[in-house]
Amino acid sequence: MNTFLDEDVAAQWVRVRGRLRAEFGEAAYRSWLKPLTLHEVNCGRVRIGVPTDFMREWVKTQYGGRLLDLWSDENSEIRGVEIFTAAAGGTARAPTAAVPGRVLPSRTAEATIEGFGGALDPRFTFDNFITGKPNELAFAAARRIAESSSVTFNPLFLYGGVGLGKTHLMHAIAWQISLQSPERRIIYLSAEKFMYQFIRALRFKDTVAFKEQFRSVDILMIDDFQFISGKDSTQEEFFHTFNALVDRNRQIVISADKSPNDLEGIEERMRSRLGWGLVADLHPTTYELRVGILQSKAEGMEIEIPQKVFEYLAHKITSNVRELEGALNRIVASASLVGRPVTLESTQEILHDLLRASDRRITIEEIQKRVAEHFNIKLAEMSSARRSRAVARPRQVAMYLAKQLTQRSLPEIGRKFGGRDHTTVMHAVRKVEELRTADAAFAEDVELLRRMLES
Repeated sequence: MNTFLDEDVAAQWVRVRGRLRAEFGEAAYRSWLKPLTLHEVNCGRVRIGVPTDFMREWVKTQYGGRLLDLWSDENSEIRGVEIFTAAAGGTARAPTAAVPGRVLPSRTAEATIEGFGGALDPRFTFDNFITGKPNELAFAAARRIAESSSVTFNPLFLYGGVGLGKTHLMHAIAWQISLQSPERRIIYLSAEKFMYQFIRALRFKDTVAFKEQFRSVDILMIDDFQFISGKDSTQEEFFHTFNALVDRNRQIVISADKSPNDLEGIEERMRSRLGWGLVADLHPTTYELRVGILQSKAEGMEIEIPQKVFEYLAHKITSNVRELEGALNRIVASASLVGRPVTLESTQEILHDLLRASDRRITIEEIQKRVAEHFNIKLAEMSSARRSRAVARPRQVAMYLAKQLTQRSLPEIGRKFGGRDHTTVMHAVRKVEELRTADAAFAEDVELLRRMLES
């Protein structure tokens, strides 16, 4: 199979377009998918051209994964789909990295990056990371790791809340290393995927291959480390993997939502080793940093956005960068489809639901803190393994309020309470509802907490 001129490949493309049309509807198909042009299928990679940079980013983000799935259904040899901007006459302006599959950072250097189903995002590079006081240490440390030929500190442990840039820096490290040292072998995956691979190795009695795979790399990168809290067997295996890599002077990079000392459900010896190298946190963004992020992201878009819109969004959306960028994408997509300029008034209209929710966004951390204060227990007890009623009951109340006052899923809530299972959260919700019905004083307590949190 060499190019798209092959009749079989052309027929496959027709079927892929037909399924896209059926799945996403006529309006989305006409606006975003009809303009796609198949340029080449070669060595298991499909190259698809789009007319503008903005459309390239939108199609890659919104439809890239599905395009790969559909092509793989049609042709088992397909391993990646590349979306690029094709200028008049069909020449490529700026090729971008493929969406999920084996990721190639450039056409001259193939990175040995194994992601177990999670490709690196081509937007997440050091050049695209906007720095400020909240993240300058983490950025500098990540860059030092990526550009150094030796191990300066091991591990690098990045921590911070959702949407503050941990994953961006992880991807940026992997991209940089793969570009300047393509011979180095990198494994990047989430802690959840590490656990899945370990369980799979146990199931198929293939632990020797598992150990060899993870202990022979040059750089091991683990995202969302907090996921394995309370998972004793997985922690044990990672502990030995960690030691083996450090002994061989191989680099380890880890991210989590809390610092090593604050991670609940993690063995003390593991917490100690996580703090061996450099621990760098990413604080919540400042107003100036949010404005800079919006301006930087808008540079690659073909729609003019007034400065006052950036300033308005930076004031109104303070929770995390993902939500901020999502708001900007909505504004640009709407303006592109409707064909009217971006104004402060149109921004308020398009984002009315998001802005209303951002005016008062209650977090699980805030709920935990307020409930712990109310019941006079330590905040750490919210994530501890203790089951005495003096601790368990306030914890159940906090889970109940988290379910009522946030839009987090049950598994997400459980993870915030020391990595507990979603069934534990369900039990807590039912128990609190029962107690509210049977005990008037308890019901008043819960209602008081709700009012304080909502005020």
